[in-house]
Amino acid sequence: MTAWISSLFLVPALAGCLYALLAAVLAGRFAAREAPALPADAPRPGVSILKPLCGIEPDLFENLETFCRQSYAGPVQIVFGVQNAADPAIAIVERLRAAYPALRLDLVIDASQHGSNRKVSNLINMSSLIAHETVVLADSDMSVRPDYLERVVAELSRPGVTGVTCLYHGEPAERGLCAQLSALAIDVQFVPNVLVGTSLGLAKPCFGSTIAMTRESLERIGGFRAFKDDLADDYMIGEALRRDGGTVAIPTFTIGHACVDTELSGLWRHELRWNRTIRNVDPAGYAGSFVTHAFPLALVAALMPGAGNAALAVAALALACRVLLCLRIERAFGLAPHAYWLLPIRDMLSFINFTWSFVSGAVTWKGHDYRVVADGTLIPEHGLGHETGATSV
Repeated sequence: MTAWISSLFLVPALAGCLYALLAAVLAGRFAAREAPALPADAPRPGVSILKPLCGIEPDLFENLETFCRQSYAGPVQIVFGVQNAADPAIAIVERLRAAYPALRLDLVIDASQHGSNRKVSNLINMSSLIAHETVVLADSDMSVRPDYLERVVAELSRPGVTGVTCLYHGEPAERGLCAQLSALAIDVQFVPNVLVGTSLGLAKPCFGSTIAMTRESLERIGGFRAFKDDLADDYMIGEALRRDGGTVAIPTFTIGHACVDTELSGLWRHELRWNRTIRNVDPAGYAGSFVTHAFPLALVAALMPGAGNAALAVAALALACRVLLCLRIERAFGLAPHAYWLLPIRDMLSFINFTWSFVSGAVTWKGHDYRVVADGTLIPEHGLGHETGATSV
C-alpha cells in the first residue's frame, strides 16, 4: 500500500520536472521576442500614472522615484493617493515634489470608502485628477527602468491592444532570509507559471504591477467603481478590457517588485493572500498547479516506507530542474543570481502554503481581515466605514 501511495506522488513529481523544463524553454523564447517601438518622430501621448499609497514601505521613495525618472518625450503626470491625512507616505510625496519641481505630481487625500477593496476606493478618489489620455496604474512597491513608459506606450499602441500589464521579478529590500525567499517565489514560481499559462493559452493575466489603458477604455469598462468589492481587482480590470474588444499585452521585460517581508509570519500571510486570490480567480488552473511542486511531491514519496532509491532519484532530479529553471529565468530577464541553496526551503514552504490555501477563504490585507466568497468578492470581517472628506494638493 505504501509503495502504491509513493507512486501516486512520484507521477505528478515527474510531470513537474517536465513542467520546469518547458517553462525554462518558454522563458527564453518570451524574452527573445521582438518588442514594438514607437516611431522616433511620432508624438507621444500624455500619460497619467496612478500610485495608490498606504503607509511607509522599505525603499518607498526609491521605488516611486524610478517613475519620476522616465525618458519619455510626452507629458507625464503622477497622481498619488492616500486615505488618511496622517499617512506618513505624504512626506515621501513631498520629498519627490522637492526633488522634481518640474514634474507634475498631484496628491489626493480622501478618506471616502466606496467598497470593501480599499485600494480601489483610493483609485476612485484619485481618478478625478486624471489629466491625460493614457492611464497607467502601478503598485507602490514596483521599480522600473527609464524606458518603462516608452515601452509600455509602444505596446498599448499596437492594433487590437486595449491594455498592457507587466511581468515582475523579485528584488529583496534587504538580505534577510524572508526577503530572499519572497523574491524566489516570484522568480521561480510566479514568472514560470505565467509564461506557461499564457504560452499554452491557459491563462489571461493582468497584474497590479502595471495596468495601462486609455482613459476612454477606463470609462467604457465602468471606471474603477466597477471593481470596488473585488479581491483580484487587477485581474478583473484585465477581463473587462478584454471584453472591451481587445487583448491585454505583456511586454518582454520585467519590472522590479520590492520584497519587504522580514518575518516568516508576514511572508506566510502575504503568500496565502496571493494563493487564495488565484484560487478564486481560476480554481481549476490553481488545482492543476499541484504538479508544479515537483520537489516536495518527490520528497513525500521518498519518505514513504519501502519507497526505495527511485523516489530519492526523482527528488534529486526535481531539484536539479528547479535550479536549471532559476538559472534560465535569471539569464532571460537579466536578473541577479539567487542563493540556490534556498530552493528546497522555498519549494517546501510553497507546497505547504498551497495546501493550506484550500482550508478557508480568510485573508489579511494591509492590516484588515476579510473573507473571500466564491466569486472573489471581499467581505470585511468587521465592516468598513464610508467617511468622506477629500483634499487635492
